[in-house]
Amino acid sequence: MQTRRRFAREWAWPEGKKLAVTVGVPFEAFKFQSQFNYIATPGKADLFSLSYGDYGWKAGIWRLLDLLDRYGVKGSMATNGLAAARHSEIVRTFVAEGHEVTGHGWANDVYVKDAGEEAEREEIRRCTQVLTEASGGVRPVGWTSPGSTGSQHTIRILKEEGYIWNGDDVSDDLPFVIESGAGPFVMMPRQSLATNDITQWVLSRNPPSVMWEGFKDTFDTLYSEACDGWGRSIDITLHAHMAGRPTLIPTIQRMLDYTRQHEGVFFTRKRDIADWAVKRELQAASMRARKSL
Repeated sequence: MQTRRRFAREWAWPEGKKLAVTVGVPFEAFKFQSQFNYIATPGKADLFSLSYGDYGWKAGIWRLLDLLDRYGVKGSMATNGLAAARHSEIVRTFVAEGHEVTGHGWANDVYVKDAGEEAEREEIRRCTQVLTEASGGVRPVGWTSPGSTGSQHTIRILKEEGYIWNGDDVSDDLPFVIESGAGPFVMMPRQSLATNDITQWVLSRNPPSVMWEGFKDTFDTLYSEACDGWGRSIDITLHAHMAGRPTLIPTIQRMLDYTRQHEGVFFTRKRDIADWAVKRELQAASMRARKSL
């Protein structure tokens, strides 16, 4: 007997696929301190904490790029403007290897959400310019604010500045299209923080096995729903300076291997999902228009 599913939104992936997997890789730089510190003074540089962040460009990002390459996975690299300015060769590598470069604020420990609309717009423009130049002319179309902390103006500004999707959301299992105030815009929610290294490993001080357990339980639930005809997606978030450390690599490999054991699962970039969401919305609007005739 088939289990009854009470989901209001119907969804389908291209070619009848069941579950989309995206890998987000934040490549971050910091002004005062990273997310890991022992004794830090607000507004003052903490050299130990900054050194934790430096692991990302020195070692972590290269280990993660090698890992993604072995699995043939193309990620969405959420890149701070400051990180791109300092390490443009890494951003060029992202593009050369087929990954998506996305905006992620200027410095990851500086938030402009309360600074006003013009300050926020200026930061978005500044980041866009630096990322485009570092990418060799490839302009970002996705944005996730540092700490996912956008303002009431963020979505409209992003739309006006040429972006198509934003990741400051945890309200749903699937992407959805909203009215931004400047036209349709795609929200790309991350439905489960159980698949994020910062919540499951670094801040919580859990062993890596907890991240594996959270991922497996989340994946199994979503895949079961997908097999009943409800298309699903799951995101894995791997910070370069966190997940790029050797401690977490076996867990990530286990997660990627597990996805490969399931039929109808595919890896994709977030911009590709956003493009698909817009296409579906246009198709739905066309169908509604025909029905109204």
